Order: sequence, then structure tokens, then C-alpha cells
Amino acid sequence: MFYETADIALSDVMKLYERDPTCKSSVDLLAASAVKRFYTTCAPETDYADAAKAKAVVDDFCEEVNLDGLLHDMAVRLIACGNDFWLRLSPDKLSEFVRMPVDTVEKIKLTNVKGFKIPYKVESYQLKSSYRGNVTDGALKPDAVLHWYINQNFNSGFGVGLLQVLLYSLTINNDKRPAFAWMKAKIERLMPKIFEKYAGPDVVVGAPGAKSETLQKWEKAIRNRPEEGAWLFHGQKDLSVNAVQIDPRAQGFTFYVDHMVNQFYLGCETPLPRLFSTPGFTEASARAALELQDMLIDPVQRMVKRRVEREIFAVIVRQAGFDSAKAAVRLNWGSPESPEITAADLISAATAPVPLIRLEEFRKNAVKILGWELWDASPSQPGQPGQQPASSSGGS
Repeated sequence: MFYETADIALSDVMKLYERDPTCKSSVDLLAASAVKRFYTTCAPETDYADAAKAKAVVDDFCEEVNLDGLLHDMAVRLIACGNDFWLRLSPDKLSEFVRMPVDTVEKIKLTNVKGFKIPYKVESYQLKSSYRGNVTDGALKPDAVLHWYINQNFNSGFGVGLLQVLLYSLTINNDKRPAFAWMKAKIERLMPKIFEKYAGPDVVVGAPGAKSETLQKWEKAIRNRPEEGAWLFHGQKDLSVNAVQIDPRAQGFTFYVDHMVNQFYLGCETPLPRLFSTPGFTEASARAALELQDMLIDPVQRMVKRRVEREIFAVIVRQAGFDSAKAAVRLNWGSPESPEITAADLISAATAPVPLIRLEEFRKNAVKILGWELWDASPSQPGQPGQQPASSSGGS
């Protein structure tokens, strides 16, 4: 048996998402692009007579649980920390499930390949003691948990999300490089202090002949100086006022800061936040950025589509008494494409041996879809397409 725990607490990963604007915008953009509007399709009724009924059951479920919103919220956690856990409360009714807090699962118990010490399948999800309640061992069976994951360390177990790389340190030959999230946070913490120090610098004032009591009074006042800087006095012969200036050599650190920030953006794996915050990006750059992002989210979309169809749609169809394999209810990203209607289609529908549409329907569709300019037909006319109207009484 193996027990896998997350290298970095998932709650710490989500804190980085919640508190760093770059991380949050990157994850939100990728999540919105990966899990967007979807629609369902099914097999033709000629292949399976109950396909439309099975699709209707799935559509009702999606509306009941707001599957669009659930998938979006799941995608945020999935991309940020590589995992999200849904608890099935009742196997007989799939709509009864809850999203568990991201730190609910403390470790995952895995079986091994027979005869080898190689992780194989999930045997149970072990909950943290604070979430166990009356369940003494805190173990959930695999079929009770819908575990969303990407970039797993093993074939099973915890996934690895976008933001973990920013929280990892790196040790080479006993030299440890801090995590990029730590370095960025420290730079951002120091920036206001540097601004306060050099926007209102300390000043040294020479005051010859000043008495010690006076200097002590001034010193006391300086100790309680405001943020914009202090004036410091001394009793030298010649009076002088000298502001403390920042060392111009410090500008050389700009290149190091830029490198660290660029590494941070690379870790976020989407160029769109940089596109919004950096001047000089062209339309071609934006288009290339979007194409790159599509390459990153395609695997996530495929994984979510297959998991939803196999572990949600198929289960709902079977519970409703239909054949899930024959019904073939599928999830499709985007919006359904409307068929292109031509003039020949409308005329064929109206002039068929058994007309599919009446004259009024033909005329309304011709105006609405084809943009034709038509006149009202005379009431005495039989009303077949192509007949010449008796008079023109205004556009319809």
C-alpha cells in the first residue's frame, strides 16, 4: 500500500491564488477559457428511439444543479492547485453531491501492482481529522468521490496545478533557491519602504553653536518623525543641509527584478496578464498569445469532457432507465451552430408536393433570414411563392 500526500498543502496554493493578482488573473483566464458555455447532443432517433428522452433527462439535471457554474468553479481549483473533490451523497441520485473544501483530503491510499512496489489504483481517500466527524477512520471509497485532477504524480493520487511551481524552492549542491512566490512577495513588501525612504529622504543639518539641550529636543522630535522623512542636526561650524540620495547603482537591479518577474509569468503559463500590463504588444502578439493559450487549455477541455460524459451523463441516463451507450449523450463546448438557410431551401420547403411551410411563413422567413424586400400579397391570390402581387402597399 502507498499513501500519497500533497507536497504543498492545497489550501496554501489557493491562498496564493486568492491574494496575488497575477496568479488570480492567470487562473481565472485559463479557467474561463477551458470550461465555457456548453450544449449537449445525442444519437439520432433512427439509431436509438429514446435518445432525445435521454438527452432531456441530462439537460434537466444540468439545469437543476447549475452544472455550468459548478464546472467553472471546479476549473479554477483544478488549474490553480491540480485538484478538486466532489462528494457523492447518494449513489442513487447523482444530483445529491457537494464540493468538498480543497484541503479535506489529507492523503490518498493507493494499491500497488501485484509483485511490484508501483502505485496502481486509489483504494480510499483519507480525510483530515477536522473533517471526519463521526467517521472514525475518515476514509471515503473511490466511488463516493469524484476527483478532478491534472498532471498526476502517479496514475492515481494528487494532481499538480499551475501555481505549485511558484511555491517550490530549488536546492542544488546544498544551495537553496527560494520560491518565486516568496521572492516576488518580498520585493513587493520592500517597494513601499523604498518609496517612503527616498521620496522623502532623511536630511542632515549642520547647526553650529547650538546648545546640547536644543539638540536633544530636536533629536526627540526626529525620533517621532513622520513618514515623509526626518531632519537631522549637528553642531559643526558651517551650516549645511544635505539630503540622503539613493545610490544610482541600484538601478542595475532592474534587470534581476525583470528576470524574476518574467519567471513568475512563465510559471502562470498564460501571456494574457502580461499582454494587459505591458505596453508595446501588437494585435499579432495578442493573436499569438491566444493561440498559445488554446494549446494549454485543450488537454483540460478534453479531460473534463470525457469525465463529465462518463461519470455524470452516462450515470444519469442509466438511472433514468435508458441505454447510455446507444443514447450517446455528449458534451460540446461553445454554442450549437445554426444551419445556413438558402433561398433554394425556403422555396423547396414551400413548393414540395406536401408543403412544409405556408405562404405567410415563407414570406416572413424570406424577410427575416434572407433579407428580401417583399410586398403584401392580395387576399384574393391563392398565395404561392413566385406569384406577382397585385399592388405594393409598403414593405413588410
